[in-house]
Amino acid sequence: MSSSYLPATTDSLAQASETTTPSEAISILYCILENPSSSSEALRIKEQAIFNLSDLLSQEKRAEDLQKLLVQLRPFFSLIPKAKTAKIVNKGIVDAVAKIPGTSDLQIALCKEIVQWARSEKRTFLRQRVEAKLAALLMESKEYSEALTLLSGLIKEVRRLDDKLLLVEIDLLESQLHFSLRNLPKAKAALTAARTAANAIYVPPSQQGAIDLQSGILHAEEKDYKTAYSYFYEAFEAFNALAHDSKDSSSKKDLNAKAKTIYSLKYMLLCKIMVSQADDVAGIISSRGLDYLGPELDAMKAVADAHSKRSLKLFEIALRNFKAQLDEDPIVHRHLSSLYDTLMEQNLCRLIEPFSRVEIANIAELIELPADHVEKKLSQMILDKKFAGTLDQGAGCLVIFEDPKQNAIYPATLETISNMGKVVDSLFLRSSKIMA
Repeated sequence: MSSSYLPATTDSLAQASETTTPSEAISILYCILENPSSSSEALRIKEQAIFNLSDLLSQEKRAEDLQKLLVQLRPFFSLIPKAKTAKIVNKGIVDAVAKIPGTSDLQIALCKEIVQWARSEKRTFLRQRVEAKLAALLMESKEYSEALTLLSGLIKEVRRLDDKLLLVEIDLLESQLHFSLRNLPKAKAALTAARTAANAIYVPPSQQGAIDLQSGILHAEEKDYKTAYSYFYEAFEAFNALAHDSKDSSSKKDLNAKAKTIYSLKYMLLCKIMVSQADDVAGIISSRGLDYLGPELDAMKAVADAHSKRSLKLFEIALRNFKAQLDEDPIVHRHLSSLYDTLMEQNLCRLIEPFSRVEIANIAELIELPADHVEKKLSQMILDKKFAGTLDQGAGCLVIFEDPKQNAIYPATLETISNMGKVVDSLFLRSSKIMA
């Protein structure tokens, strides 16, 4: 910081906002914070200066300066209420660092530093909220065990304090964490806990949308796509309203809402495809998704087109052209892998039905897929007893057997013997009673 200082007044703030370059504005705001005055008006002006400075440093991508600012402001935090300190640290500085791309490691280090300071200063309110943010960052970095350990202790502590709003956030985070670890029962239990806590208080629309989105993901995982669709629709409505209500389209809040709206809509389309209603996709995009057109929706439209035409070739082209949107999204990837397998099995069964012996190369040519890929799938289908047959690898042929007709005499005979056994047992019991 500069050794000189400016008076902590609204005129000084106005001077910072009227400067031509961000560097000048940053220097002026630092000078305002240097002012030693601790009057209520000066503290209010300094608080606003911190938020303005955080935004400017974030725009200039000066993450290290934001980290230093947090340490430099510690004497100031002792002069203001703890709730205001939590607001400045959480909503001001930590969120400002989060806006700078590629700072995940710095954010984790910053949160750990804040937690340590808050614990030494006995600032429980701030510590709990930063620990929740830290757990979310650890989960994004795939540090699942560390995140789970942190959340386990935090949940017990918050339940004792009965802080419902924070409890909703933590339970939802725990559900997402268990889902990432593929522990569905615990993910569902944590989501139920989040819903229970949310029912007792007013929950912000963004939080309610996040709960609905997670509910849809868990129902989709259980193949209940109709229920999942309804939850994704509710999430879409909540995030869509937030995205349109925000006036500052450059704000992180608005960008997050827009991204979540797109994902909710994307998963809605996925559910339609999975229940073989791919023809509805174009209609949903034209009625709901005109504001969100882009690669995410284009990817789902390409998959829906491939599914409608039952074309594996188009399916593979879609997967190749939209790798980031389909393959790298774990939720979509999991369901589309299942859909691809089902579609391939249906097409193969339809193609081999007229034959008793057919070359694998011929099937591969008909289905427009590599021969080794087709051979591997046919082998798997035979092992799974999807049809009766064998692979003659020497000749490169598939031999299909006729389905053996089941003789009805055998099951009927077994049923008769079983009934006779029951009659004999019954007669034995009666005779035992008579003899007694």
